[in-house]
Amino acid sequence: MNVLIVVTHLLGTGHLARALTLGRAFAAAGHRVTLASGGMPVSLLDHAGLTFLQLPPIRSDGTNFTRLLDDDGQEVAEATFAARQTALIAALTPAPDILITELFPFGRRVLSAEFLGLLEAAIALPRPPVILASIRDILAPPSKPSKAIRADDIIARFYDAVLVHSDPDATRLEQSWPVSDMLQARLKYTGYVAPAAARPHPTQLGKGEILVSVGGGAVGTALFETAIKAAHLMPNRVWRLLVGGRDATVRIKALEWLNPPKGTIIEPVRPEFRQMLYHVAASVSMCGYNTALDLMQAGTPAVLVPFDDGAEVEQTLRAQSLAQMPGISVLRSAEMTPRALCDAVERVMIAGPRADTGLGFDGAGQSVILAQEMVHEMALARR
Repeated sequence: MNVLIVVTHLLGTGHLARALTLGRAFAAAGHRVTLASGGMPVSLLDHAGLTFLQLPPIRSDGTNFTRLLDDDGQEVAEATFAARQTALIAALTPAPDILITELFPFGRRVLSAEFLGLLEAAIALPRPPVILASIRDILAPPSKPSKAIRADDIIARFYDAVLVHSDPDATRLEQSWPVSDMLQARLKYTGYVAPAAARPHPTQLGKGEILVSVGGGAVGTALFETAIKAAHLMPNRVWRLLVGGRDATVRIKALEWLNPPKGTIIEPVRPEFRQMLYHVAASVSMCGYNTALDLMQAGTPAVLVPFDDGAEVEQTLRAQSLAQMPGISVLRSAEMTPRALCDAVERVMIAGPRADTGLGFDGAGQSVILAQEMVHEMALARR
């Protein structure tokens, strides 16, 4: 079957990473997968085995998701939006059997015209595809009821199902989004979409260290700066800071000017990050979806500092949910001081690694099974 997955990451890289994991699962099942990415290019993420379509890239202006910028930092021109729409419509040839939109219509409302144009063209095909929305465990709650009603209207018109990439025993969609009867009937929980659990690093890279990370985006400066100050208060521990973003080199130089204690390591994000989590004494990080799954799979003692700039609440809700597990401490950014960070790190180190949570992490594989079943059901209905 032909599968088309459409995703636009605007700030971090988590949305794209999750969509790629989903795409690789479809490819592993023998399907032909095209992934159309509308965010900024990300060199570290693997898209082997997929047809990767890079749309003219855009990003948000920091946490202002209503103002979109192009690769040069200028406000996106109408010609760029037109080129993106043309490329998306062209991606419907050959016609997909399955069309998946990541986050929309629960988010990316600023790109509604783009997504709706694609959906209209898809249902106009001689044999329309099964159309699915792909969403993470926690959504940004709608700021007003009309946004949830609008999402419901779009789901009812275009979508066959909504894939919720969560284990309902841990987090249900109702915790962050109003679920109507119509929407409830279309929800399909898949389990978490995560790559297969990493194996411990062969040389135990990072053993005994405090590992500080903020994902692949250009955020988290305050957390890094606080971590450097906290490292002075724990001189017997090596602190390693993994810095992401396209400007990682510049950010690293700025952090090195803050006089980190001897032995502190400040470097770009590492592909071995997931393997290192098995060996570090503790992780200090934000609480994006992918990072949270990495920590749960590895059982790493963890201090979570959820990203809460602007009106962001997604990571805070996720962190609060995970805080019920042993060896996890939540430190809000407003309360983050060097001393508070050290205290939190020491608490989770005392608690130690967690045992297997028993939660489902094969959301990608389950998504493939569910999608295949719906294609089969649609084919039977057409006979």
